[in-house]
Amino acid sequence: MTPVPADTAAPQPPAAPRRDATAAAAAAPAGSAEARGEAEGTEPPTAGEERAVTAPLVGPPGPPKAATPERETWTRQMDFIMSCVGFAVGLGNVWRFPYLCYKNGGGVFLIPYLLIVFVGGIPVFFLEVALGQFMKQGGIAAWNIAPLFKGLGLASMVIVFFCNSYYIMILVWGLFYLVHSLTDTLPWATCGHSWNTDQCTELFHLELCQNITANASTVIGSSNLTCADLANKRSPVIEFWENKVLRLSGDLSEPGEMNWQMILCLVTTWVIVYFCIWKGVKSTGKIVYFTALFPYVVLILLLVHGVTLPGALGGIVYYLKPDWSKLAEAQVWIDAGTQIFFSYAIGLGALTALGSYNRFHNNCYRDAYILAVINSSTSFFSGFVVFSVLGFMASEQGVDISKVAESGPGLAFIAYPKAVTLMPLSPLWATLFFVMLLVLGLDSQFVGVEGFITGILDLFPQPGAGSLRREITAALCCVVCCLIDLSMVTQGGMYVFQLFDNYSASGITLLWQAFWECVVIAWVYGADRFMDDVARMIGYRPLPFMKWCWALVTPLVCVGIFVFHVVNYKPLTYNKTYVYPWWGDAIGWVLALSSMLCIPCTVLYKLLRCKGSLRERWQLLTTPIWGHHHLEYLTPEAEAKLLAPEPPKEKATLFETVI
Repeated sequence: MTPVPADTAAPQPPAAPRRDATAAAAAAPAGSAEARGEAEGTEPPTAGEERAVTAPLVGPPGPPKAATPERETWTRQMDFIMSCVGFAVGLGNVWRFPYLCYKNGGGVFLIPYLLIVFVGGIPVFFLEVALGQFMKQGGIAAWNIAPLFKGLGLASMVIVFFCNSYYIMILVWGLFYLVHSLTDTLPWATCGHSWNTDQCTELFHLELCQNITANASTVIGSSNLTCADLANKRSPVIEFWENKVLRLSGDLSEPGEMNWQMILCLVTTWVIVYFCIWKGVKSTGKIVYFTALFPYVVLILLLVHGVTLPGALGGIVYYLKPDWSKLAEAQVWIDAGTQIFFSYAIGLGALTALGSYNRFHNNCYRDAYILAVINSSTSFFSGFVVFSVLGFMASEQGVDISKVAESGPGLAFIAYPKAVTLMPLSPLWATLFFVMLLVLGLDSQFVGVEGFITGILDLFPQPGAGSLRREITAALCCVVCCLIDLSMVTQGGMYVFQLFDNYSASGITLLWQAFWECVVIAWVYGADRFMDDVARMIGYRPLPFMKWCWALVTPLVCVGIFVFHVVNYKPLTYNKTYVYPWWGDAIGWVLALSSMLCIPCTVLYKLLRCKGSLRERWQLLTTPIWGHHHLEYLTPEAEAKLLAPEPPKEKATLFETVI
């Protein structure tokens, strides 16, 4: 193995006082370079000399004093891959990336997107998975690697809890649409229902009045309606969404009544999620094979059908048509960075939890690149599916595609359902689309819940407690989240949903989390030191590029996008018309700060409670707390078998010296 410079950015502090008998058995003496040299049986380096050493983390080999049950692992390593695909590849890949690509210069958007994937997405993704695999702990306890910054784990648990609470509403709406798709005629295709108003019209040419140079008395088609008559008309698709599904009230302060049909869908969805995760990764690892792969089957079917529709080619060209001038706009780069941190599920702690169930010597470095390729390829492929259908819809209505292009819930519950009504066998394609939507979001949901439960159970370990403790914890988590979701099935529920979506798990909170993760690993624990830890697991050191990203590039990317978000902050709006009141935005900032403040508050609390000088407190609180598995895997004997021997160059030099 090529010698590497010893970590100089974050020297190892002296051995901390042992916390208890268990910690004493597993604690590693974190010594200086001389101590590390002595541990390996080599001469200590002279003053000013840097040695290429990979020191064992633990002292004397041997089993721990107290027997500790082994952590559950994946049945097969492919279970881990499928779980990460299911969690990271979600609705954002299908309904957000294609719109951003079209909006930000078509194919040109791939340049900033791929660049930030390599300097931001992959490094942080790999860091979180490798951290979980090395520490064998969930999102909170994994930060025992630098106990002073355990607030990072608490922050990720707060974010993923909020995300679990509101994200499931998309599945609830999808289930509601799926049930209503199982009919001969789609209910959002026609007027005359109890939820329709007098302004409802089945004409899909409302946009024509905006494109013609005629007066208000111009007759549209054979409807005998003029542009003046159509000005106040509404599509049955929009009325189904707002009047039937949401039953939207006029203000955040008007919660109104609960929708019993939505409550039924909500409870059904949470029951499904619970039974997907209640038995742990052994059952979750099997379910994700279906939930991760089935959406690809449906996406392929939708693409094959979409490209045969008239106007589909125009939509695809619109999706990919390059506009090179967009590269000079800051917003394009910001959108690329924000999308990557969203779609790669960074900062939620769930990737750390999934990695903690890996076998210690799993090649997580290779897995990180495989999962990045799958994630980004899915986003790009989804664009063809979405824009082939939008191109067809624009062609049928005789309008420019920019009039029908949507993202987020607008694409899933308005634009695509409207396009489906124009197709032959519309109930079939609507059913397929909403089944895909449901399954695509379901695995992201239950893996997120799995990550949260893992973090909670690792925070309060009780060896030998059995599976009943886990099942009760999972049930309590699902019940609490379900109770929070009741606020989103009221008539003002959409306003509450947007508050959670834009603040609790927003770009600002994820960027803040990713920034501190990189800083703590690179500058507090030590980037070279963590690279050595990865080498102990996979048998070789990753490219130095990864270390440079953790130390400099990724934190700078996070800071740049974070500052841009803060400077360009605008009050939240719904549907570009309703502006949230000041107290609504205040609630949103409380949601955001509840996770962001976990990091500085925990650091301050631990420093104030600890005794000694500031330097002594820092050394004590940044000394890692090792687990029992380190005794088994990281003894000098085990390390000698795993790591490659010294390169032959030194032997040749020694031979020449003897001669």
